[in-house]
Amino acid sequence: MQYIYKYSSPLGGMTLASDGDAITGAWFDGQKYFGATLKGERREADLLIFSEAAAWLDRYFRGERPGALPAIRLEGSAFRMAVWDILRQIPYGQVVTYGWIAEAIARKLGLKHMSAQAVGGAVGHNPVSIFVPCHRVVGSGGSLTGYAGGMDRKVRLLEIEGHGVVQKSADNFSITRKMFNFAP
Repeated sequence: MQYIYKYSSPLGGMTLASDGDAITGAWFDGQKYFGATLKGERREADLLIFSEAAAWLDRYFRGERPGALPAIRLEGSAFRMAVWDILRQIPYGQVVTYGWIAEAIARKLGLKHMSAQAVGGAVGHNPVSIFVPCHRVVGSGGSLTGYAGGMDRKVRLLEIEGHGVVQKSADNFSITRKMFNFAP
C-alpha cells in the first residue's frame, strides 16, 4: 500500500507519497514524470511522516533553512541512485553543474568520462522534488536548464535559497551567484 498526501505550496499544489515510513515521492501537481514511482493501490492518509514533511516544506518556503530531512526512501537504478546521492549532498543555497556531477560520478566509478546528458536524465527523474534538491543543478556557466516542475518553479526555488536569477531572454535564465563545488 502506498499513501499520498496533498500539500499546498506557494508554487502550487504538491502530492507527497509514502510507504508508511518514509517519503517516496514529492511532485508538483502536473509536473513531468508526476507519480512515476506510484505503483499499485494507494490512498490519501494523514501519517506522521507527512506531518514531518509538510513542516519541513513550510520552513523551506518561508525562506528558512529547513533542518534535517524527514525519512526518504529512493528506488532506482544504480546510476540514478548515485546521481541522487550527490543531489542530496548539495548544500542549501548552493548549486553545481550537470558536468560537475558527471565528473564526480566518473571519478567514483573509475571512468575517464561520464555524459552530462545522462546525469541530466537521472536528475530529471528524481522522484522526491525539493527534498532531493534537483533544482540546485544548473548548466555550464550558471545557465538554468530543465526542471520537471517547470522553469518558473526552478527560478523561484533558487530565489528562495538566495540566488539572484537573471532572465536574458524569454526562455533563457542564469544565476548570479557563483557555483559551489564540494567533495561528495
